[in-house]
This record gives sequence, structure tokens and C-alpha cells, in this order.
Amino acid sequence: MSWPDPVTLRGRLAALVPLQPEHAPALADAARDGELWKLWYTAVPAPERMAAEIERRLGLQASGSMLPFAVFDAAGRAVGMTSYMHVDAVNRRVEIGSTWTARSAQRTGLNTECKKMLLTHAFERLDCIAVEFRTHRLNTQSRRAIERLGAQLDGILRAHQRSADGSLRDTAVYSITAAEWPTIRTHLEWLLAKPR
Repeated sequence: MSWPDPVTLRGRLAALVPLQPEHAPALADAARDGELWKLWYTAVPAPERMAAEIERRLGLQASGSMLPFAVFDAAGRAVGMTSYMHVDAVNRRVEIGSTWTARSAQRTGLNTECKKMLLTHAFERLDCIAVEFRTHRLNTQSRRAIERLGAQLDGILRAHQRSADGSLRDTAVYSITAAEWPTIRTHLEWLLAKPR
């Protein structure tokens, strides 16, 4: 048995469905919403590369290092992708990452609910000891969103990896531990209950 096993997670605002090749056309449309592939500080596949990106993620799933999801909104429209990645079954750790969301679905509560579902599954079903988040040091929108969840900054990995344009990326690493999860869960429930 692989760890973690594919699963569908459903909430009020979103559903996380195991990624499939047939999601490519709808996800290409989602990437066009905001021309997300043009953002220099993140890696969103261009519409014509969506099928290849899905194939790449499914290959990582087959090797046991990733569990990728397509993100759907409450109306059933594909609005992005996210993953458990850098899966460490021995130490019961995952990273939530390779996440992107169509511009029209940003700042709607959808991302917060997706993170809550992924964290709940990680801590309460997979018995994770910690969950990581990583982003470009200069991706301030992503860093604010991660910090808003309650994750703590572990540090900056300087000159950590090359970006698609060849520049060196400094990576901000955040985490939530199992001991912190009950408080974080309460915080996320409060965020989701707030009127928008």
C-alpha cells in the first residue's frame, strides 16, 4: 500500500479530487484565469503544458513522493491544483505545495478551506508529525497566505534551487507540527466562519 493513498476531500467551498489526465483542459482554462504562468516567482504550467504537468505529477505519485489533486470550486469548476509532496512515510511528514489557484478563486476562502482539508487529513488520518509549506522568499502573497494559516517560519534556504528562468531561488520554509494542529484547526474554523 502506498502512503498516502489517493482520496477525495470535500468541503463547503471546494473539493480536492485525485488528479487525472482528463482534468487537463479544465485546468488549462483555470491557468488562463489571471495568466498565472506569467508570474516569475511561481511555477504554474502554461495552458499548452498542462497535460505534461499532470503527467509529471502522476509520475511522482507512482514513485511514492507526491499525491496530487485537482481543485474544484463549489460549482464544480476546476480552479487549480495542489499536492502532498516530498512524502516521507517513515517520518510521517508531507509538504503541501505545488499549489496554484485561478485568479477568480483567490481570496474567496477556497484556499483556506483546501488547506484545512489537507491539514485535517494529514494530522487526523495520516498521523503526520509535521506538515511543511515552501515558497519563493519573494512570493509575498503566498507567504502571507501561509502565515495566515498559522504556520511558523522555520527558515530561508538560500540559493536553494533554480527557477524556470535560471535565477536562483531562496526558499522560505514553514511548518505546522502535530502538537500545534488543534489550535491551528480552531483558527482555520474561525477564519472560514468569518463573513466575507
